Amino acid sequence: MAYAKMTKEKIERICSENNVGFIRLQFCDMNGTIKNLSLPISQLNKVLNNEIMLDGSSIKGFRSIETSDMYFYPDFDTFMILPWCEREGENVARIICDIHNADGTPFEGCPRCNLKRMIARAEKLGYKMNVGPEAEFFIFERDENGNATTIPHDKGGYYDAAPFDLGEDIRRDIVETLEAMDFEIEASHHEVSEGQHEIDFKYADALTTADNIITFKYVVKSVVNEYGLYATFMPKPIFGINGSGMHCNLSLFKDGKNIFYSPESDYQLSKEALYSIGGILKHVKAFTAITNPLVNSYKRIVPGFEAPVYMAWSLANRSALIRVPAKRGIATRIELRSPDPSCNPYLALAAILGAILDGVENKIEPPHQVEENIYEMTPKELKAAGIDSLPGTLLEAVYLMKKDEVIKDALGEHILNEFIATKNLEWDEYRKYVTKWEEDRYLNAY
Repeated sequence: MAYAKMTKEKIERICSENNVGFIRLQFCDMNGTIKNLSLPISQLNKVLNNEIMLDGSSIKGFRSIETSDMYFYPDFDTFMILPWCEREGENVARIICDIHNADGTPFEGCPRCNLKRMIARAEKLGYKMNVGPEAEFFIFERDENGNATTIPHDKGGYYDAAPFDLGEDIRRDIVETLEAMDFEIEASHHEVSEGQHEIDFKYADALTTADNIITFKYVVKSVVNEYGLYATFMPKPIFGINGSGMHCNLSLFKDGKNIFYSPESDYQLSKEALYSIGGILKHVKAFTAITNPLVNSYKRIVPGFEAPVYMAWSLANRSALIRVPAKRGIATRIELRSPDPSCNPYLALAAILGAILDGVENKIEPPHQVEENIYEMTPKELKAAGIDSLPGTLLEAVYLMKKDEVIKDALGEHILNEFIATKNLEWDEYRKYVTKWEEDRYLNAY
């Protein structure tokens, strides 16, 4: 169960009443991977008083060995008991932490702290960004040694039911676990590809959504593991079939109202909504390295597999990068379809928010919406319509990111430099690796 408006005293009482034996201090590294430090409940007082230290030099992209002392600063409102970890009546709780420097200041390389910095910038302008993610994932078999394979768990397709969809019970267990952790689940279903699934939960503010995404991935992997299977959020695990995306439904609120909705305007979209679209289209090439951070990400964003490739927007057209779903009123939103679930959600939402704020502040007008099926347009027609494409490789995406001042500022100098160094190394390793495709194509031919 999750708890809101937490205090030290409430956490201490809940731990006592529920026989909590251990508490896990969770945080996110540069790659978006959950890290945690597990402590016996006897250390709870130190946890709640920010006295637990971290060796920052041991976390990729954090600190060098000579400046490695850092501290966990837990966000009390993220405290919750983990439903699947109970053993012999003893429970385990978790709390998500910011990472602070030894002097108590927020660490500029902490992805969560950086997102909070961007949220504070938006709040000064009176805005709050809400995000509703749609993260897809695959469930694969394991081999006799317990290693993950790329053999799908089932042969189901989009919206299939049993017996084709063998993941119904697994998704039910995931949903029940998430609901026990106070998620509001809106839908769950089998996706297009064999072994592919989607579970959608309600939108929230950017920080809560980023916390929810890493919690969601943690729960999915943990529950699926209990079935002797493996869940992956890898964007394109199998050649020739659809990959996994994480569409992000975005809106801006001001004074408690959705300012994207304007009943008297064209399409019932406000100027702020159109400027947000304009800002995203201006900067999407630069933040694609963040929202699609793997070499493998660019094997998903190719024509022919429903993934968005072309930089356009539309009211309903799912071949466009940005779609505006039909609902209006408080549900008015824009759907950015390019991100994938391998991204670090704190960095991705910080970059997207930076692009939106630039669009609104500088009144960046978007081009006309595109009604045609962009996938069927010829290169000549695309050029005539002024429709550009997303970067084709991680190398290109990183290069474009380095040229965009808005996205660089949204990440901050420390994160930007560490991210670029990491991704350049990843690309270099990929560039030198001899793949199975090369063996099959060239070994006997030459």
